[in-house]
Amino acid sequence: MIKRLVVIGVGLIGGSLARALREAGAAEEIIGCGRSRENLEKALELGVIDGYSQDIAEAVEGADMIFLATPLGAMKDAFSAMRGHLAPQAVITDGGSCKGSVVADAKAVFGQMPPMLVPGHPIAGKEKNGVEASSVALYRNRRVILTPVEETDLQPTARVRRMWEACGAEVSEMSVEHHDEVLAATSHLPHMLAFGLVDTLARMEGKDEIFRYAAGGFRDFTRIASSNPVMWRDICVANGPALSKMLAAFAEEMNDLAQTIAKGDGEHLLEVFARAKAARDRFVDGLDNDSTT
Repeated sequence: MIKRLVVIGVGLIGGSLARALREAGAAEEIIGCGRSRENLEKALELGVIDGYSQDIAEAVEGADMIFLATPLGAMKDAFSAMRGHLAPQAVITDGGSCKGSVVADAKAVFGQMPPMLVPGHPIAGKEKNGVEASSVALYRNRRVILTPVEETDLQPTARVRRMWEACGAEVSEMSVEHHDEVLAATSHLPHMLAFGLVDTLARMEGKDEIFRYAAGGFRDFTRIASSNPVMWRDICVANGPALSKMLAAFAEEMNDLAQTIAKGDGEHLLEVFARAKAARDRFVDGLDNDSTT
């Protein structure tokens, strides 16, 4: 049981955690913290939180679990604000999509990696933002990755694991470096492709006609381009080395396809498409199997 949970950033991610823990009876008191009083008032009205403060130092007083759901660019300031105001039993975790920057920010603020800080990342979300987009079911049967480092104590890691499992999530652990490489390929790169495609078409002559006749496939593929621009700017900056490497590899693949199409090499195109279809089908089958276990 979490006695006092503080959610810093009561939007889609933080709000969904609060909703899920409340439904599971896993948190006695939930306090929200954020810059927007209007959003916090809405969270209070919806019953997502029991109270709020716009001051991080005040909010974390007496908390035994603190969840940071802020943009990566705001993590360092959040750590600075809570330093010196943490209860002895406090555990800190986060939902950032890049773990290397979170660890670096924590070390910069605290002088070393705090043993009660458990970096984490729920692999869940949607393009909508704000507490009204939050859902009690967002984390059910979804993966959460924890990336404890050498300095992280075992007990805080176990507490964070139990917290996410109470939300219905499947929890796994990996190194900070491996997490950032995997997410660069599976999450960050697809978002860059969606943003880049929509921006390219939006700057073309006749863009209104292009978007008017966009079919369902275009809508599905570019849906994630409606995601929060500030959040994704921070992710790109934070995970720059791994993401730039993936973008370069994809650019090479696109150049190869362009040359193949220009040459009219149908055999090579068929080979690429068949290989991609087989990989995608295995991926979808794997998700279906996961959902039944």
